[in-house]
Amino acid sequence: MSVETTLNIGGGTLVVIGLFFMGITAVGLLRLPDFYTRAHAVSKSETLGLGLVMLGLALYNGVNIVSLKLLLAMVFVFLANPVATHLLIRAAVRQGVKPWTRTAPGSDTPALPK
Repeated sequence: MSVETTLNIGGGTLVVIGLFFMGITAVGLLRLPDFYTRAHAVSKSETLGLGLVMLGLALYNGVNIVSLKLLLAMVFVFLANPVATHLLIRAAVRQGVKPWTRTAPGSDTPALPK
């Protein structure tokens, strides 16, 4: 097995794993109940998924300037995405967005777990 074939298989595997994490992001965005939990799910899994996809594409592409650009974009995403999510959540807290709580039917007090 040649080095090129190994890089292609490794790159393809990383892209598939990254797409899996991006799918988890979409499910979390649709299924979670409030802004805070959605932002947390999107921030963590989307950053990892996008990083894996970019790393896989850089491996698949080989050693050239495009791979360097992909790796620099990956570093930017790893730095910018958590900061942007933190700022969004901080703005929501300052605006008074209430977190989701499970309440008992017809009551304002939280329900006790069964």
